[in-house]
Amino acid sequence: MIERSQYDGILTLRLAHGKVNALDVELLEALASEFEGPAREARAVVLTGTGSIFSAGLDLFRATKEGADYVRRLLPLLSRVFRTLFEFPRPVVAAVNGHAIAGGCVMTLACDVRLMAEGRGTIGIPELLVGVPFPVVAMEIVRFAVPKNKIQSLIYLCRNVPPAEALAAGLVDEVVPAEELESRAMDVAQGLAAVPAETYRLTKLALRAEAMERIERTSEANDRIAMEVWTSDATREHIKNFLRQTIRRREGR
Repeated sequence: MIERSQYDGILTLRLAHGKVNALDVELLEALASEFEGPAREARAVVLTGTGSIFSAGLDLFRATKEGADYVRRLLPLLSRVFRTLFEFPRPVVAAVNGHAIAGGCVMTLACDVRLMAEGRGTIGIPELLVGVPFPVVAMEIVRFAVPKNKIQSLIYLCRNVPPAEALAAGLVDEVVPAEELESRAMDVAQGLAAVPAETYRLTKLALRAEAMERIERTSEANDRIAMEVWTSDATREHIKNFLRQTIRRREGR
């Protein structure tokens, strides 16, 4: 589910969960366990995926199949992972090896430095097409990481963009040849890890303080409303229709 390797104090966490690294309850629990536990002992963390997929976001097929009770477990876990990653005191480098869609994009944006491989991978946030609202923590991560003049088009147009366009839009910091992605991520992680740990933690905390304050202040009420939308019958049908249309497009029908 998550492959771990460590070299010179740099921990690499590789998502290896099915074909698309879909964020389901089990993968989210594993990510929370890593970032709330062993990863805190590392000098820095590299987060990457397998094959041509970083993460395709939430497992919507399972969410519609298992219904409201499953979603009530899923969404708080999703917010917990996003927040834990965003507030993580050590350096975190995203090595985006391919598609990073929806929750996969938000995880990327929560990292300190974001590298993306050249190639056919795309990154974006199509939540409005899916028909679901953002949890507060996801929206605040987007607001923090994406240039102000790019946020509205990113969210409203729901486009998944290729690496060069992602770089121009500020979604990633650097685009590198696919075969160099992990070595470049390791080099960046080593450089960040050379900063004294407490100095890095305090600087990161200061940079993200406003976003973290808004998360703390508004999450409870707004996420309760979002949960009502996510668990409604109308939303479930909208997601099913979105998935049917997506399958038809892939099959060329």
